[in-house]
Amino acid sequence: MEQMMFNPDMESISAPDQEKMEKALLLDQMAYVYGHSKMYQDKFAAAGIRKDKIKDVQDLALLPFTTKQELRNSQKRLAPFGDFLAASFEKVNRVHRTSGTTGSFIYTALTKQDLDLTHNCGARSFWAAGLRPHHRVIHCLNYCMWMGGYTDHANLETTGAAVIPFGVGNAKQLIQVIKDAGINAISSTPSYPKHLEKVIQAEFDMDPIDLGLELGLFGGEPGLENPVYRERMEATWGMKAQNANYGVSDVLCNFASVCQDNYKLHFLGQGALLLQLIDPMTLKDIPVTQGAVGEMVLTHLKKEAQPLVRYRTSDLMEILETGPCECGRTGFRFRIVGRADDMLHVKGINVFPNGIAMVLENIVPDVTGEFQVVLDHPSPYTALDIKVEHGAHITPDKMVDLKSKIEKKIKETLNFTPRVELVTPDSIERTKMGKARRVIRNY
Repeated sequence: MEQMMFNPDMESISAPDQEKMEKALLLDQMAYVYGHSKMYQDKFAAAGIRKDKIKDVQDLALLPFTTKQELRNSQKRLAPFGDFLAASFEKVNRVHRTSGTTGSFIYTALTKQDLDLTHNCGARSFWAAGLRPHHRVIHCLNYCMWMGGYTDHANLETTGAAVIPFGVGNAKQLIQVIKDAGINAISSTPSYPKHLEKVIQAEFDMDPIDLGLELGLFGGEPGLENPVYRERMEATWGMKAQNANYGVSDVLCNFASVCQDNYKLHFLGQGALLLQLIDPMTLKDIPVTQGAVGEMVLTHLKKEAQPLVRYRTSDLMEILETGPCECGRTGFRFRIVGRADDMLHVKGINVFPNGIAMVLENIVPDVTGEFQVVLDHPSPYTALDIKVEHGAHITPDKMVDLKSKIEKKIKETLNFTPRVELVTPDSIERTKMGKARRVIRNY
């Protein structure tokens, strides 16, 4: 009989048992943080909160939040790992670095225990999405210090699957390896296959479906939550496209995935993370119940090297379902609405780049789906300037009608006024992984 969960004890834990476990782990973790983390010793002393005040999960609300800027400041005070390092240098087993796209980068240190828990949670996610030991999966994320490259490689390996460490770039060689090595699964960002399609057709005179891939494991970008985007990818490639890799690199690399029957992200970080929601404006806690929307705040439950307490992720989450899923997993299901720092206020309307992306995906192939919001002053706005790539078949005489069509669709769907500028296909700069920056701030 096929094993349906990688770690059934955690993935199918009952609500009462999870509450009991989280309380015990939290009290142990807080004792560890109070005893070993200089940054938190100072933070908690300044807030006047003694260790004995934290007696239950609800008492976390007494503690101050942690922000990414605090971690940067900590590592400036004490390089390289900061004074929030709570383990000895000798126990650090691996070091990663964030990309630094929203400021200076952060070094992330992990002990052997930290890595074991990271890989276990990651394997839960990939297993939920359908990865099994019989798969040969080619991993196409950047291996250069970024958490998602090597750590996700190890997460994939933990399931028992054979993993081919390809990385990014040299798409022609990648396609050749898939052909030669009997690859039947791919791990990448969801935008990368669109880039590969052009190479397959131009260099190999093949269609993507001819490669024989069965499973796509995607993460790191929005997109797959749009059924139109997902169905187009599955039809083009002939593989099941799974949103299998959601995480917060500063905290835990991968702790959520869809399952094979329910295309909603399942929380799979039981025993590793305590997740809370807050109102990003008032900073008040919001109960994690069906329909709740708030900023995700994470606290480690078993972290040795750099434990974080009440860490603001900036990810805005909506709780879609609670209680057990049909697959037997008991973690709540959710979606990421957008990032709090990407939220744009247009005449009282909250606008996220994800929403614009979903509108444009429904107009492909008249557009490529790529766009950029260009801002020349801080929020609030009365309208948004948006560069949109038109489709390759769009001739000059069709530009005016297409521009009007896009502006009308965005206005009808998202209830704000866009000012669309059509640009040629592939003119918006992408990274090596095929990802474009969605918001450009020229101020």
